[in-house]
Amino acid sequence: MSSYIDNTLLPNETVLYRAHVSVWSLFSLALLGLLAIALCFGLMVSWWNQIMSSTTELWLVLLIGAVGIIYLIAAVVRYRTTEFAVTDKRIIAKTGLISRKTIEMFLDKVESLNVEQSVMGRILDYGTVGIRGTGSTEEAIRSISAPLSLRKQFMGAADMYRQKVMR
Repeated sequence: MSSYIDNTLLPNETVLYRAHVSVWSLFSLALLGLLAIALCFGLMVSWWNQIMSSTTELWLVLLIGAVGIIYLIAAVVRYRTTEFAVTDKRIIAKTGLISRKTIEMFLDKVESLNVEQSVMGRILDYGTVGIRGTGSTEEAIRSISAPLSLRKQFMGAADMYRQKVMR
């Protein structure tokens, strides 16, 4: 399966930098999923006879396991379906699997690129990147890995773009 960014590149457009959702930002979701699955297996092993004699208890334990699997799938889907790239012409961002949100903005139309990081985000190097286009509201992409690197790459690409246009 090809990425959204690769499918939307313009002729002679080159990707300079790709960013992804930080795995650390998904840690709590994955941990909840793993704990629920472990609890499901622990209950099944510990109380096998009691669980098998009561359909209510069996369904409750299976529900706990299903919730854990859903949390894990949600973390994987969020990681795999969020894309962010800086090209030599634009910024491209996409989030979502079933409902999709995309941002595509030419470098000369970007007014500012802001980075917000919590204390944990600074420690683990992830944060929210806000893109403000000329005359538009800020669009936020959450939990991006290495947001300061992304901002540095954007600034370099925007500078190169301006130099090309001025020639």
